Amino acid sequence: MSISAPTSQVQVLGTPGDRHDEILTPEALEFVGHLVEAFADRRLEILKERRRVADRLASGSPFEFSLATAAIRADTSWRVAPPAPGLDDRRVEITGPPERRMAVNALNSGAQVWMADFEDATSPTWSNIIGGQLTLLDAIERRIDFTTPEGKRYRLAEEVATIVVRPRGWHLLEEHLIIDGRPVPAALVDFGLYFFHCAQRQIDAGRGPYFYLPKLEHRDEARLWNDVFVHAQELLGIPRGTIRATVLIETITAAVAMEEILYELREHSSGLNAGRWDYLFSLIKTFGHRTDFLLPDRVQVTMTAPFLRAYTELLVRTCHQRGAHAIGGMSAHVPGKDADAHQAALAKVRLDKEREAEDGFDGSWVAHPDLVPVCREVFDGVLGTRPHQMERTREDVDVTAAQLLAVRRISAPPTPEGVRTNVAVALRYFAAWLRGQGAVALYGLMEDAATAEIARVQIWQWLRLGAVDRETVSELLDDELAALGAEYPWAPLDDIRAVFERNALARELPAFFTTDAYTRHLVHLSEEPS
Repeated sequence: MSISAPTSQVQVLGTPGDRHDEILTPEALEFVGHLVEAFADRRLEILKERRRVADRLASGSPFEFSLATAAIRADTSWRVAPPAPGLDDRRVEITGPPERRMAVNALNSGAQVWMADFEDATSPTWSNIIGGQLTLLDAIERRIDFTTPEGKRYRLAEEVATIVVRPRGWHLLEEHLIIDGRPVPAALVDFGLYFFHCAQRQIDAGRGPYFYLPKLEHRDEARLWNDVFVHAQELLGIPRGTIRATVLIETITAAVAMEEILYELREHSSGLNAGRWDYLFSLIKTFGHRTDFLLPDRVQVTMTAPFLRAYTELLVRTCHQRGAHAIGGMSAHVPGKDADAHQAALAKVRLDKEREAEDGFDGSWVAHPDLVPVCREVFDGVLGTRPHQMERTREDVDVTAAQLLAVRRISAPPTPEGVRTNVAVALRYFAAWLRGQGAVALYGLMEDAATAEIARVQIWQWLRLGAVDRETVSELLDDELAALGAEYPWAPLDDIRAVFERNALARELPAFFTTDAYTRHLVHLSEEPS
């Protein structure tokens, strides 16, 4: 369909790469330009509102469900859209960056859904962003098969997972594309390029353009996404309501706005997901200055903690009362070569998924293909041949805002090993991220930006509250940098130290390490892993 040019044109600053012209067509850039023209100013307003809410909570304002939207919560008549083709049964979802080899493995894994992640699992180098769009286009066209130089063949199976794309959040910019001298919102780049090239292709294949929406903090952000969807469908002549979006509830402020978020997206909604790691990050970021929010080592903050139980049970109740899928959190374990460690990891995953299935979740996330059978077996045992368990409306659940903040029962100072692990994980992840790798296996877990955020924000909190002293952290920093340099001689240790100091040791905590100006600059210098 022909689209008239927007008032201002998108300029490409990124270095041209192989087949980039297939994605960055004049028509596609015009489409992105239309989205930016229509929604960039509203994006700035919601970011200002985030800051206002954060300042209010930091100053001691009550944390509560909004009285202004009580009527939405009290109205029992509304429901979200029915499940779209390919999204009725979501018992196993696998996540990962849209990299060619990982895409084939994920699509063939036996999971019902592959979440192609441009956000937490992707380092936003220019080649990764446009290469990811090419991966999705090739996957939908079934021309993604390839053979490695070592002779290993990757081929798509006849039946593959449904593709759901996670664009970057509203807080990020894509500095390789500009309009009127200003970077384009990264969310509109990731959404716009995929939607322009693949929406009709997915419809023709019997599926549709489906998305995961990250980092939402209040209902206005969901309304903005819904308006983006409506506008995009109108521009391309695609029927309104074709898009489906699942929202990750991964901020503490979104936890008291779940129904409102579903309501704003109801014609395009396909449910909510319990984004557990970013949720913890958000909790610390919002209330970490308070001594009663001192959290222990990450491994000790399990999903059985009362405040996390309140969060997940509220999510299931909210979704099922509105006819939406409730999707459980990530199992980030990476199966290892040691047989005992491998079985121990599988046992932990099984317990986690059994809790979710018994609580009423309709499916859950895994980070590795080897975990798909475990997750499937657990949910098969509860669901049987049913595609979901939305009939379980969890009328027994009644969660207050205070229960979502009830961390006292697990509040504790960190252990020396916990401090060291967080320093090591943060440094090694920053090193990988600066080289263009957004998901990396560390110490038996698949770490991404969400878990790196936990590592660095916990260090910041422990320092701020005096649970650990700065000298100890500095010594660990030096030790881990030396170990990192010996393990990876290519590692830019000065750059990694600078990123760590700016994002974990600074007095004022940056909201997200990927928005740090120095880090963004390094993205320009690190176009390809060496």
